[in-house]
Amino acid sequence: MTSAPPRRPGPIALLALSLWVGLLLLVSLWVARQSFRWMPVQASNAAPLVDGLFSFETGVGTFVFLGVISVMGWVLLVHRAEKYDESDAEPIEGNTRLEVIWTAIPLVLVMAIAWYAIQINTELGVLGPMEHIHLRSPQEQQGGYAGDRLPAEQVEVIARQWSWEFRYPAEHVSSTELHLELDRPVTFRLVSEDVLHGFFIPAFRLKQDVIPGRAIDFSLTPTRVGRYRLRDSQFSGTWFAANQADVVVETADDHAAWLKQAAAAPLQSGLSVAADEYADRQTNPHGGWPTVVPAPPPQVNAPGSSSLPHDA
Repeated sequence: MTSAPPRRPGPIALLALSLWVGLLLLVSLWVARQSFRWMPVQASNAAPLVDGLFSFETGVGTFVFLGVISVMGWVLLVHRAEKYDESDAEPIEGNTRLEVIWTAIPLVLVMAIAWYAIQINTELGVLGPMEHIHLRSPQEQQGGYAGDRLPAEQVEVIARQWSWEFRYPAEHVSSTELHLELDRPVTFRLVSEDVLHGFFIPAFRLKQDVIPGRAIDFSLTPTRVGRYRLRDSQFSGTWFAANQADVVVETADDHAAWLKQAAAAPLQSGLSVAADEYADRQTNPHGGWPTVVPAPPPQVNAPGSSSLPHDA
């Protein structure tokens, strides 16, 4: 007994399928646009590029997810067995055309995401190329300004367990709160004095490992006035979650005034939640696991504040 040949879908079925695919595309586009609202505010010239890539990937992922769920729902509702039917399913052979289609579609989607990501990565490289520099001596890593190796617009970022220090070589100013001028390119030089840290400013869409024994230079441009938050994105020990600092983007006049005020201020202890909590723990011991002793708070001109509200 030979089985009947499979029926080809009629025009009504093709129309319904086309309408459903169109609906999935519309929903995916809507979700892709909504994804911009899930991110923190955009505060650097890199943020729109990263958010655009995230939106594209969100739209593609939504379309694939809804498409798979739709096929599963269609099979469950239309092709389920009748009640009390315990017979074996009808043996069928593979469908070469269908196999080619469901292999080609993921290939095209993955290649599209890869191509878009490469384009974004290229544009980010143009905005702020990164350069790894091997530190040549312990003295160069431990202290002081880096002399002629640091251009005037560069900010040196020093990570420790568990505090941040920011140095402005041109003005001989240091702080534990990062101040940047609006719409002016800035080059960071990241240095770690102990272990691996992560320099992460969500509003800038910027995340870079800070590697011991290396200096990493890269540039960006702040594009929005506000107060944002710098976080340590790498587990670096007990107080890594408290290893945070405020990032203040301000106008040129406000930035110049802050630098002038900071340059006139004497050195004092900077902000270090870890050092404060460790000192309190030594005074009022209450058990717990042993921990690495935090580095002393850096001596800076402008400690800043950790209690002011921030945008992201």
